[in-house]
Amino acid sequence: MKIETTPREDHQIEMLVDVEPEKMESARHRAARNLAEKGKIPGFRPGKAPYDVVRRAFGEAAINEEALEILVDEIYPAALQEANIEPAAAGALEDVVSLDPPQLKFRVPLMPTVDLGEYRAVRQEYTWQVPAEHEIDEQVENLRRMYGKTETVERAAEKDDYLSADIIARKAKAKDGEEPLLERKGYALVVGREEKDGEFPFPGFGKQMIGLKPGEAVTISHKFPKDFSDETFAGKTASFEVTARTVRAVTAPELNDEFAQKTGLGQTVEEFRAHLRENIEKESRDEYNDKFFTKVIDQIKAGATIKYPPQVVEHELEHVIEDIKHRLSEQGADFETYLKIRETTLEKFTEDEARPVAIKRLERGLIMDEVARAEDLRPSDESLQKKFQQMWASLAVNDPEFAKMTKNGTRASQELINAVASDAAGRLTTRLVLDRLKAIASGQAPALETATPPAAEAASAEAQAKPKKKKTAKKAASAE
Repeated sequence: MKIETTPREDHQIEMLVDVEPEKMESARHRAARNLAEKGKIPGFRPGKAPYDVVRRAFGEAAINEEALEILVDEIYPAALQEANIEPAAAGALEDVVSLDPPQLKFRVPLMPTVDLGEYRAVRQEYTWQVPAEHEIDEQVENLRRMYGKTETVERAAEKDDYLSADIIARKAKAKDGEEPLLERKGYALVVGREEKDGEFPFPGFGKQMIGLKPGEAVTISHKFPKDFSDETFAGKTASFEVTARTVRAVTAPELNDEFAQKTGLGQTVEEFRAHLRENIEKESRDEYNDKFFTKVIDQIKAGATIKYPPQVVEHELEHVIEDIKHRLSEQGADFETYLKIRETTLEKFTEDEARPVAIKRLERGLIMDEVARAEDLRPSDESLQKKFQQMWASLAVNDPEFAKMTKNGTRASQELINAVASDAAGRLTTRLVLDRLKAIASGQAPALETATPPAAEAASAEAQAKPKKKKTAKKAASAE
């Protein structure tokens, strides 16, 4: 088998394979038997008609088409192995260059490659600070209000009141009949809330409700930044029509041991505050770390060379769309309505918004994988075993489907065990990489060993899947 390879600019390779004529002839005869078994030829039992009879009955083209399917299934994996090519996904038969002699052209997506450049020169100061005591006090008061008694009052809304209101958000200068960006009936909010990133629908909204009486309405305009977390409003100027329904005053309970026990955060006020402080610190640290590591990875990316074929982007893109659908479903919405409200099509949303997210996620993952290899970061057997047991126990308690599969002493399938073990290894490795990136960014990373980092694992079985058959190069190009 003669093989010629030609690299492409999109990190794929064209593989031209000259097939031995006897292999093509053998495939033709097997194809004829297949056709004879599928169809009916008068005077012959299924699969028993001679080759010439089958050829007259079905035609040379039908036999060749069936023979190509047989041949591709055999030739493609053998050619990959002989050419020492590791595919990132299923390849494609681009063209049947010739049948006599048989010559096939495949397009093979290559595994992504990452050159991190001088990634150890990246610097980013880590300046997270423990939340101040007044932030703990603020959260204590929030919880007291949450557990407090409320009563409806006939007066204007004051700071710390609960306001029930109907909210309709529209685009600025919206046309008549145009659907609103958002509509909430009887939405409950805290009046006079301090501006925070997570406040709905935007920071400072609650402050603007001070003085609003039941039955009164107010219109508020707000311009959202382009990077606003809710894609519905990002980059838009929106008009919020707010109609107050009821105002409820809050009488907060006394801060004592009884209150602490009611929250489930401790038996005493001291335990309650300690537990609350721990939660607030974790939330604050996690939020800071997200921003910190994004900056570090962006710096590494600026000096790195990353190559990958389009197929891996499409694969990540599918995950991005599915994640969006899942989040919308949890909010009681559907993807089609979401697109309609956004005044966009699936194609435009995919290209303008989802694809950039997919590329960013893909490149971030590739960089982290390469850092793990370059730094030789691997979780220990002990940590893997401990993490696996923790995750297995958690799934058994919190996942009903998992519990069904493993209850009554039923042995879990090896596939399930492997999935949990792989997830555990992935989480531990991610933690190791983030810790090392933090050390690198602060100039405190340990010296690298001189040994060559371990080679990448072999391609997955999915990547070795047979290529999609395409009749001609022209048809293959039109499908891209």
